[in-house]
Amino acid sequence: MGDGILVLDKPAGLTSHDVVARCRRLLGTRRVGHAGTLDPAATGVLVLGVDRGTRFLAHLVAHDKAYAATVRLGLATVTDDAAGDPLGGAVDATDVDRGALAAAVAALTGELQQRPSSVSAIKVDGRRSHARVRSGEDVDLPARGVTVSRFTVLDVRAAAPFLDVDVEVEVSSGTYVRALARDLGAALGVGGHLTALRRTRSGPFGVAEARTLEQVEAEPVPTPLADVARRLFPVRALDAEQAGAVSHGGFLPASGCAGPVAAFGPDGTLVGLLGDVARGAKPLLVLTPAG
Repeated sequence: MGDGILVLDKPAGLTSHDVVARCRRLLGTRRVGHAGTLDPAATGVLVLGVDRGTRFLAHLVAHDKAYAATVRLGLATVTDDAAGDPLGGAVDATDVDRGALAAAVAALTGELQQRPSSVSAIKVDGRRSHARVRSGEDVDLPARGVTVSRFTVLDVRAAAPFLDVDVEVEVSSGTYVRALARDLGAALGVGGHLTALRRTRSGPFGVAEARTLEQVEAEPVPTPLADVARRLFPVRALDAEQAGAVSHGGFLPASGCAGPVAAFGPDGTLVGLLGDVARGAKPLLVLTPAG
């Protein structure tokens, strides 16, 4: 089916690995990967790389992401979401002061030190944290720097004894929205967990352009890498000699751009991605074989 990128709208009930496995069958290739996992209960944008597109994923996974979510105040859980066992009993959160809620949201906006959810894919001594938790171990992951660039409350609904808070967030890669729900509940003294999560954007890829699995099944064609590269990165046109040098891993004069640059040969072929270092423009990814 060709190299490229697929932007999927993941349905609830499937793991990201389930989606990858299904797309491998639909596309007839084992080389399918994703740029940022989604929990089984979560829905929304899941960016997949197909064949050589899997090599693109390292340059996509660090992009910021946007989510729509519902935080339930009044109960903390082991997993920080609705799938986990309760941590203690429920607390009446229906009378949480709206001013206090706004202040707690503001305190969780900006550059933060966030302790990831213990039920995460982070490895601890070679094993995934979630596997350790589900085998009965206590896991306390160290906090790490994240950025919450937007944390907006859309609606607040009482569902006694709980208070459901619909929010939209824009966050840096590696931020756990479940942990935001946990920390919001903790700041208000009532506990909290996530009950719904939908990724609405991953980098420049929005949910409006995402395709369902059924649509991919009907038309299993990824977006070509050249089209994706032109959309994501500055473009540098190469002559035949320069294109040959890049294909062999050689350096070119610096591009003068902070991030990756998409290098195209004289025939319009995407040769690879370049990044400036001290010696000049270094090939970060080479897509055309050396002749």
